[in-house]
Amino acid sequence: MTGNGRALVLGGGGVAGIAWLTGVLAGLAGEGTDVTGAGLLLGTSAGSAVAAQVGSGLSIGELFERQADPALQNRELVPSGGVTVAEFGEIWMRLAEENDDPAAIRRGLGARALAADTVGEAERRAVIEARLPVHEWPSRDLRVTAVNALTGDLRVFDRTSGVPLVDAVAASCAVPMIWPPVTIGGVRYVDGGVRSVNNLDLAAGHERVLLIAPMDDPTLPADVATVEGEGGRVEVIVPDETSRAAFGTDPLDPSTRTPSANAGLAQGRAAAPKIASFWV
Repeated sequence: MTGNGRALVLGGGGVAGIAWLTGVLAGLAGEGTDVTGAGLLLGTSAGSAVAAQVGSGLSIGELFERQADPALQNRELVPSGGVTVAEFGEIWMRLAEENDDPAAIRRGLGARALAADTVGEAERRAVIEARLPVHEWPSRDLRVTAVNALTGDLRVFDRTSGVPLVDAVAASCAVPMIWPPVTIGGVRYVDGGVRSVNNLDLAAGHERVLLIAPMDDPTLPADVATVEGEGGRVEVIVPDETSRAAFGTDPLDPSTRTPSANAGLAQGRAAAPKIASFWV
């Protein structure tokens, strides 16, 4: 179903999250509940890549095969020179313990991102470019989140922003201290997940909002309240035990893609009856 009353929100979660999100969407569609025609596609980090892929015009079946079939998977870099996923989490938690102001936490992560020794921007951008079947913004409402590394301010890119789609998605996927900040118009941007893993509150004003969230999100209850406070209804799909096992200990490991896509497919199929009654 299309229409501005429905929003599909896709959260962050590394390459495992990209594969799992795509699998969930394929599983839903395979059971007759295709939610990819939502009036709003809102993506953060991994979710920005999937939202852009959904907006490309390729079928969800084709997008699933690009994740599940090793022969069709794009080349992904293994992070080097920066911190590990576990170290990133520890730094974030330490900043949160030291600061009551969320913007200060974002600025702290941004400052560390700007100082980190990671792969170069051009090399990382080539990976994002290969992830996206189409490099132009679609005519539909696709929004991609990122955070100004210096100020901690949120930036939401869309087709009216004057920013190439590849750059917007690269910015949204720029995990601090793991991947390089992305330069757009002289401003350095980092992962939109630095503000919120899902940024669900940005879908407020829509009648029905489906969030597919690969990672735990401490801001989720408040964000759901924001959407519901404006008259919306929210359904959330999070990884089940099998999906979490498929992610492993490092969601940035390219080898997680096939198992995560297949786990997502099964989970989407199982969730389809519930989502169908909500969505339609």
